[in-house]
Amino acid sequence: MTHTVEVTDEILTKHYTSWSRDEPGREWAALNLLSQHAPTLAPVPLDRSQPASPGPWVSMSVLPGQPLSGALTPSQLDALGDALTTLWSVDPHGLPLIDTAALVDRTRTALALLRTGAGVIAGAATAAAAWLDSFAGFELRDPVVGHGDPNLANYLWDGSRIRIVDFEDAGLGDRTLELANLIEHLSGRATDWGPVVRRFDVDPDRLREARCLWAAFWLTLIGPGGPSADRNPPGTAEAQARRVVGLIRPEAGAP
Repeated sequence: MTHTVEVTDEILTKHYTSWSRDEPGREWAALNLLSQHAPTLAPVPLDRSQPASPGPWVSMSVLPGQPLSGALTPSQLDALGDALTTLWSVDPHGLPLIDTAALVDRTRTALALLRTGAGVIAGAATAAAAWLDSFAGFELRDPVVGHGDPNLANYLWDGSRIRIVDFEDAGLGDRTLELANLIEHLSGRATDWGPVVRRFDVDPDRLREARCLWAAFWLTLIGPGGPSADRNPPGTAEAQARRVVGLIRPEAGAP
């Protein structure tokens, strides 16, 4: 767990338990930017701890709505598309960069460990590692405010619109990479993301590349020895392995 929250009246205070990537600073910067240019989309930043203080925290307003989960309805997909359109219309310059190179390096290192196993997971890790070796990297082509954590629980639905929370991973990101992150997040597997994807002008080949990267990253999270290996039902990692292979080798049929 990267943080805990404390709610008092209409104020939520987020206490960070790790901050090696300056998570409090990222959240504070993103919330301030959005409060100016997309008010009501995200919490309003209220206060923060001093840089030298132990146990950094950020306080913010409480938003209405319930976290999304499961298979999204057409209305929810439409509202999420609206929220992302608003988020990605804000000029992101001035935010800290989302480090895609670090994501690639972390994924490559973790895949090397998975390859030493056996079965479908090791096979997928081998295929993903080979794909990464030929991966040219991701240039920042369509700069946007990158949310960084598209867990469905971070989108609050009030019955008519969606608001976004949890910006500790936020920064200057790429729209295609952010869209792929949403599609490949484990929480969204029950949803057909086609209606959302069609709202944005993204290159299909570039989107597939970005999905390959995120799918491989998820395999390292939930595969044997991964930090989330014990948080999911049996068979989840094997299903992810098949998904990785399907994306890397389209002729095999991507999900």
